[in-house]
Amino acid sequence: MEVLHLDDIKMTNILIADDHAMFADGISSILDTEADINVIGKCLDGPSVLEFLKDNKVDVLLLDVNLPGMSGIDVCKTVTAKYPAVKVIAISMFNEESFVTEILNNGAKGYVLKNTGRDELLRAINTVLTGKSYFSDDVTETIMKGLMSQRTGSKKAKKEIPKISRREREVLDLIVKEHTTQEIAKKLFISLKTVESHRSNLLAKTNARNTAGLVRITMEHKLLDD
Repeated sequence: MEVLHLDDIKMTNILIADDHAMFADGISSILDTEADINVIGKCLDGPSVLEFLKDNKVDVLLLDVNLPGMSGIDVCKTVTAKYPAVKVIAISMFNEESFVTEILNNGAKGYVLKNTGRDELLRAINTVLTGKSYFSDDVTETIMKGLMSQRTGSKKAKKEIPKISRREREVLDLIVKEHTTQEIAKKLFISLKTVESHRSNLLAKTNARNTAGLVRITMEHKLLDD
């Protein structure tokens, strides 16, 4: 009987990019149980991903859409251009058409939600390694709804968003980066009540019903672009 040595196993090198260290550690723990997967690094911001790739061979990049220093979308675009062999799987808590469409247009081969389980994550990795694309079922539904909307011409024209103040912009930037109310208050040296007031104003100005909608509208209208 042929004996398969560890050196004979083809290893898949994984890089995890997420600004929440606990989440990145959780994914790493899941993947470390797989004999053919090697988590070779974890990055907490966009620029460090590009620095890491300069000196390390990565097969799959698990990339959070929202990263400090450089957005996940910009990271994906740069990685796709400079390191085309790297397969990018976007990981996000947001199942919004604008997020999905933009990062796919910038080279991502997959999009899974942060509540995905171990089996689906492994399935996504194995799928993109074969050259195919992988999307969570909910994400696929979002993509199909977007396509149907375009075909029927029912996609609504973007409404003009009222101008937001400097402080509202600062709060919005931190909301998009997934900071909690407490974290925003601490970073901006303002009270929790003031943070909530700014959040309410932003929701009212954008006609968003919740934080996810606020983030989607921010991306669609590029409210944080200079």
